[in-house]
Amino acid sequence: MFSDFRIGEQWFTAMDTVVEQDFSFTCGMSLEVACADQAEIDRLWGALSAVPEAEQCGWLADKFGVSWQIVPANMGELMERPNAFQHLLEMKKIVIAEI
Repeated sequence: MFSDFRIGEQWFTAMDTVVEQDFSFTCGMSLEVACADQAEIDRLWGALSAVPEAEQCGWLADKFGVSWQIVPANMGELMERPNAFQHLLEMKKIVIAEI
């Protein structure tokens, strides 16, 4: 089964299988949320982050082990700034003003 669904303004895609799985969530599967601004990044990060050692470059893990990418909607544009990639590598939660 395959599905697209929307929560608020965010679209998600989900797929199921009849094959039994002997594993849980890993960082190999993540949900990406394109945020409008720093306030939205901060709000979602505060609500979802539960595994500080898993945080890097806008990625976090929630209390269920689900990985999330909490990123600015204009990430492509931000990455065109000088030294943007290096700044991003030094971050856990993305701070737009520091890219």
